[in-house]
Amino acid sequence: MSLNSNLPGALSVRAFASHKRITLSLCVVAALTGMAGVANVAQAADSPTCEIDRPVNFGGMNWESNLVMVEAERFIMEKGYGCKTEVTPASTLAALAALERGDLDVNSEIWLNSVGEPWAKALASGKVKRVGDLYMGGEAWFIPRYTAERLPGLKKAADLPKFKDDFKDPEDPSKGRFYGCPAGWGCEVVSGNLFKALKLGNTFTLSSPGTGAMQKAAIMSAYKRRENIVFYYWYPTPLVGALDLVKLKLPPYDKEKQACLTNPKCENPQPSDYPANPVFTGVSTKFAQEAPKLTAFLSKVSMPLGTMTKLMANIEKTQSEPEDTALWFLKNDPSVWTKWVPAEVAARVKSAL
Repeated sequence: MSLNSNLPGALSVRAFASHKRITLSLCVVAALTGMAGVANVAQAADSPTCEIDRPVNFGGMNWESNLVMVEAERFIMEKGYGCKTEVTPASTLAALAALERGDLDVNSEIWLNSVGEPWAKALASGKVKRVGDLYMGGEAWFIPRYTAERLPGLKKAADLPKFKDDFKDPEDPSKGRFYGCPAGWGCEVVSGNLFKALKLGNTFTLSSPGTGAMQKAAIMSAYKRRENIVFYYWYPTPLVGALDLVKLKLPPYDKEKQACLTNPKCENPQPSDYPANPVFTGVSTKFAQEAPKLTAFLSKVSMPLGTMTKLMANIEKTQSEPEDTALWFLKNDPSVWTKWVPAEVAARVKSAL
């Protein structure tokens, strides 16, 4: 008697075995489907959604340290927070006005002493916020060391009128030429007011190059030919790091005088040395309200001065683009930037490098 003859309605042995195989196959499929679901959930969790549904708009000032910071922050926002970003080229004062209007979301590198009065007004309006301190920068009037050796009597900026013939302006040989801050930059206000305060107008012309690149090209060209040149510059920068320069002494720093020097409408500028220059990040208040997580990230961005100097030296040495330098920094200095973001964001950024 067969087994199934005593089991009404039961499966035959062959059918039972077949049923087991089908059941097992279905279990395997279910298990695999479940694993895929888990993987999809994990993948979804690893692909965050940006807090805002439009690109984050960065101001792109045309100097190296700012452009490196912008590219590093963009990479972190895109890979770590799932955001889209864009850059709008702008000069310092135009970028501040755009930040106040809400046309820009982020100005990664604001040099306070260059925009003291305009920044104070923007801050008072409640339309902008200072969210992160990057590092302490510096500014000065420089001459090459070979010029200082040729002209040992030239120690102070106030000495310049006696040496006007050593810095002849090709367009007006009766005067010397002083290379100030590039046109449209915040530091143009200070260098212009300081030029007036030192009463250099009768003996020197104030040249404001059209761009930072033009300013750098003029300085590098004169330096390579060992020509005398006197100019304003800031640091940390590739140029100051690469050249052997001497600062011209300015009268001692005075807070009230400096405040007027930063004011485009300063009526009676008085000379004062540049103080140490706080460099910080600014955002529009609207952006801070819309994107609190991104704002928290930007508020933690801080760059050791030694690290920034190293990055600037790398640019001068390799002639690399800001984007390449930013990636070099993210790959080689995780101990710095991982402090800016939560662990899961840092992990996503690292996996994208």
